[in-house]
Amino acid sequence: MISEKMIGYVQNSSAIRAMFEEGKRLAGIYGAENVYDFSLGNPNVAAPEGVNKAIIEIINEENQTAVHGYMNNSGYEDVREAIAQSINKKFGTAFGLRNIIMTVGAAGGLNVIFKTLLNPGDEVVAFAPYFGEYRSYVANYDGNLVVVSPDTKTFQPNLAEFEEKITAKTKAVIVNSPNNPTGVVYSEETIKKLAEIMNRKQQEFGTDIYLISDEPYRELAYDGVEIPYLTKYYDNTIVGYSYSKSLSLPGERIGYLVIPDEVKDSEMVLAGANVANRILGYVNAPSLFQKVIAKCLDEKVDVAYYDRNRELLYNSMTEFGFACIKPEGAFYLFVKSPVENEKEFCEAAKKHNILIVPGSSFACPGFVRIAYCVSYETIQNSLPGFKALADEFVKR
Repeated sequence: MISEKMIGYVQNSSAIRAMFEEGKRLAGIYGAENVYDFSLGNPNVAAPEGVNKAIIEIINEENQTAVHGYMNNSGYEDVREAIAQSINKKFGTAFGLRNIIMTVGAAGGLNVIFKTLLNPGDEVVAFAPYFGEYRSYVANYDGNLVVVSPDTKTFQPNLAEFEEKITAKTKAVIVNSPNNPTGVVYSEETIKKLAEIMNRKQQEFGTDIYLISDEPYRELAYDGVEIPYLTKYYDNTIVGYSYSKSLSLPGERIGYLVIPDEVKDSEMVLAGANVANRILGYVNAPSLFQKVIAKCLDEKVDVAYYDRNRELLYNSMTEFGFACIKPEGAFYLFVKSPVENEKEFCEAAKKHNILIVPGSSFACPGFVRIAYCVSYETIQNSLPGFKALADEFVKR
């Protein structure tokens, strides 16, 4: 018999992944071109050509034993230094290789830092709506996720409730901007107020509270919106980054953690994260793609592709009568369900071969998430189905 904890995980397995599997089933019946799968944040934009070029160069030119061999658990020193200098150039920071730990994507990075920081019973605060796996990542290390309810008008963090929910047990706060599932970017004003509250609470309780910034969508922003770099606002900030979206490499599982010197007990946190990388079974981030990333720090995906999709989907949905906030980043549209039980609406959408994810998967019931990282044609072809849903639910 499997463990009781895993029984719970199995029973509450990701609705996003379940919908993705449903999409494959429907595609087998109706043909992939007739199924409109908006469930998974799986980029439809190809990786930049520079990525493929870098792979070939490394395979052809470098010592193969070194390419595929072990290295320091934190990653290759030259790769970490290159990433640190790239961050410094962009944000005016002063990081060195010592501040960078290469990870198996952002998810691996979050598990590494939670393993490093959390004692059983420690609390991690998250703002709804949030990426649903946060709950599992925290529970992996017997921590407790404390959820701040959403401001469904702006989807900026509810700071009044946040201040009330910080306790002496609070070990970390996790933020995600641009946000999955809303696409909202947390403003500089919000970040400054958040930092002020956290500094005050650290003094009140005599504890260290770490701010973890989960940033897989940082490069996917529209209309010139500025995304604050959080280490500049709060000393105890740790950044988790992934190239899954910024370079369309979700399956390669490559990212990093930034642990600044300003973080309390930074040397111990860095040492702990290095060991956590190993003992969690990652050992190290994928060696080939560490080297690839070092050659591709200035490469970018075509954000205009996602922007075109954003405009078509947002304009169409609002024209049909659906209520939603216009995303400033990422590639998700978070739409208010026209019926109280959004799962009912998701089931109705499946009758039109449209697959969307209920907001309850993100601790925000009454909404649905539509991932528009698909082809433009998929959105175009889905619109009659969305129009029919509007006629059935919105206008009745």
